[in-house]
Amino acid sequence: MTMEQDRWSRVKGRLRSSVGEDVYTSWFARMDLEGVQEESVRLSVPTRFLKSWIQAHYAERVLSCWQAEMPEVHRIDLTVRSAVRPVMQPKEAPAPVETRRTPTPELRSTATAPVSANHDALGGSPLDPRLTFASFVVGRSNTLAHAAARQVAEGRRGDPVMFNPLYIHAGVGLGKTHLLQAVTWAGNSGNERKVLYLTAEKFMYGFVAALKTQTALAFKEALRGIDVLVIDDLQFLQGKSTQAEFCHTLNALIDAGRQVVIAADRPPSDLESLDDRVRSRLAGGLVVEMGSLGEELRHGILKSRVAAARAHHATFEVPEEVLHYLARTITHNGRDLEGAINRLLAHSKLNNRPVTLEMAEHEVRDLVRPQEPKRIKIEDIQRVVARQYNVSRSDLLSSRRTANVVRPRQVAMYLAKTLTLRSLPEIGRRFGGRDHTTVLHAVRKIEALVSKDTALSEEVESLKRQLQE
Repeated sequence: MTMEQDRWSRVKGRLRSSVGEDVYTSWFARMDLEGVQEESVRLSVPTRFLKSWIQAHYAERVLSCWQAEMPEVHRIDLTVRSAVRPVMQPKEAPAPVETRRTPTPELRSTATAPVSANHDALGGSPLDPRLTFASFVVGRSNTLAHAAARQVAEGRRGDPVMFNPLYIHAGVGLGKTHLLQAVTWAGNSGNERKVLYLTAEKFMYGFVAALKTQTALAFKEALRGIDVLVIDDLQFLQGKSTQAEFCHTLNALIDAGRQVVIAADRPPSDLESLDDRVRSRLAGGLVVEMGSLGEELRHGILKSRVAAARAHHATFEVPEEVLHYLARTITHNGRDLEGAINRLLAHSKLNNRPVTLEMAEHEVRDLVRPQEPKRIKIEDIQRVVARQYNVSRSDLLSSRRTANVVRPRQVAMYLAKTLTLRSLPEIGRRFGGRDHTTVLHAVRKIEALVSKDTALSEEVESLKRQLQE
């Protein structure tokens, strides 16, 4: 064993005694010595995650252990080694660090990792610099969600959390991601709090990667050290082990008084794939729906996008009559509005022509969609059916088997299956915890009766009209 390796063995022994066996195994077991040169020591780890976490939390500890063996050491360079290491001949000196890996910032005794380092170490999802509070257009449908998000973003470490988690749900293109990224940008503008933005897909990827590299404990500890955890598109969270880890992380953060912000395309009760405990915890915070964009809000978004385009294209002009036309006819979501402005900008610049109403009508014709049908909820179906048949909603959810309750219950189940996208198990759960086979029986029963019972057929059509109006 060389003198350097002998010293490294003693340093590792000091580390193990200092931090304990469990922490040492999690963080330092796969740290290797690359070389010692004058006042600096070169160490390496296999993943960027380990490098960033050690940088952030154990810089002083590692340096002090080396200084106990070599007082002249004042700097430690920590690098991420590549998966393929060159084969060395006996007595060959280590290859220069630059030929095998990218060097990273040095570790000093006073070093602490900035928020962005923690974000990168955990695999934080990319942030769009345009999605800030300054560019968010507030209207009647998003006022509460915007106010709640601002309250979270302006909080300071140690402040009591007003509502936890903050859960925002809305359809596609209505501003959920914009708000969540705005919270992250605002929270990370200073180094006081650690704010991490993750999509559900990125959370799953990070957890699975940590399991594969045997750093799951480190991944969990890092997540639970975040002050504000922001999760987008929660409806895509899949896998029992991943959901269990999300549940544990959610509970740990909330119980520790840390803030959690979540967005999804539906309310917690409609997230069928999630465990009941997770749904219950999500529903226990502030649940806010962002509604569809009204014409006035759509007009404000269009003006905002034109102003943003003019920052780079000073001569770009969109007449007011064109803005009114777009706001009136493009009703689906905010992304369609932004796409419309981009098309007008491209057409105007490439063809060197001013924007006119005729041009707009031609360029955005495919974005003018028929009005989206109203999204019907199971609660609405139960309420309307109960009123129609003069029974209570609790009767529909009960175990009563009398004829005056069984038929309305079957009709309500049939409508839930035909008018919503909910699955049979979810419908059964929403009707007093019934089995999906009970729902299937009800659906087939009503389908058969409707085909030959004119009165019942008219009743069902009347109920559909009431629900869709």
